[in-house]
Amino acid sequence: MTILSWLAGPNGQLLASSCVILILILMLFMSVRLSASYKNNRTYGLLNATLPFFMIQQALLAMLAYAGTAIPPWIHLLATTLQIISFIIINLVFMKLYTHRGTRLKVTPFVVMLVLTFVIAGLHIAYMSFTGVEAGAGRAGNFIGLDFYALIVTFLILLDTKGIDMNTKYFASLVTYFVYELSHLADAYAFHGTMPGMQIFTYLLSVVYFVQLFLLLFDWVIERLIATYQSSITDGLTGLYNRRYFNMKAGQLMKRGKGVAVIFCDIDNFKQLNDTQGHHKADIVLKQVSEILKEESAGIGTAGRYGGEELLACITLDKVKPERVAESIRKRVELETIVTISVGVCIAKKNAEIQELVKAADEAMYTSKKSGKNRVTIAPASAAMKQSL
Repeated sequence: MTILSWLAGPNGQLLASSCVILILILMLFMSVRLSASYKNNRTYGLLNATLPFFMIQQALLAMLAYAGTAIPPWIHLLATTLQIISFIIINLVFMKLYTHRGTRLKVTPFVVMLVLTFVIAGLHIAYMSFTGVEAGAGRAGNFIGLDFYALIVTFLILLDTKGIDMNTKYFASLVTYFVYELSHLADAYAFHGTMPGMQIFTYLLSVVYFVQLFLLLFDWVIERLIATYQSSITDGLTGLYNRRYFNMKAGQLMKRGKGVAVIFCDIDNFKQLNDTQGHHKADIVLKQVSEILKEESAGIGTAGRYGGEELLACITLDKVKPERVAESIRKRVELETIVTISVGVCIAKKNAEIQELVKAADEAMYTSKKSGKNRVTIAPASAAMKQSL
């Protein structure tokens, strides 16, 4: 027996099904962890319920490959029905995961496809009862209605991805499954299992498809982890670092040994803006000022939100003069937004505690406020030196 003939027989199906089940177990593990972390998201619960169906279907395929005609036809029918149902539901899940939140995904077509699956399966059962088909009657595993319906379902879901902005990898997985269905139909109805190469190709495509699904889910998990991490270090409104993470980044800059400057900014008359033009307009302005601060500190330091309308930056002293950066920030805010800012700057050329530098810059900012606002105040040299000791 050659390797080709060995793979084309039951052993090939067993190998393919074993690989698929292993992949499904890994996917289920990730899905369970996701559902535990996002308990209010029913999509993960639906994925948890669907993956075992695929496992049962693959186990049935492996069993049927060895049992041949000794298994009742309804077992073949069950395997085919489970495959279609699982495929429909799992694609609903991935569409929900990868569809943009602003896009409304229509669930009705998926429900209709599921109902039709049961209707066609029921017609097959009625046909077997009427004709008295028994185990051993030819290729009992072929159910032409369900087999061709599976191809139609795949084609319809492929078309559905054209109407929404879906992940390219997801679209590629559907193409793989569509080719898999075509090769399965060709092997079953055109070549009647007489071409080993076609059987091996079909087995291989099933494994490739589930590998693609695994990678899609893995990418989603990584994206969630990154999003969770980002939310823990940044301010949700402005995108700047939160106070805790800003202090850590500023401390890293200080450890470089060349000294840093803290630039403390406060938006003038921000409460009045909130009261007269509303929170939405105030949030827009806050984002604009934050973006300016982020742009001006890019490459030379870091920026963060201290609280409310108070923003700050920490820059190194080896490339620019802090007072010029502070003045550039103040001028841009005045020209590009409807507000102005009062700025305080504290410079330390030796190791210092970041919290103390922030405090000195904050005090300098208050001096700007009391002196008429919309101006930059440099903390006295004695104060800056005090923080450096």
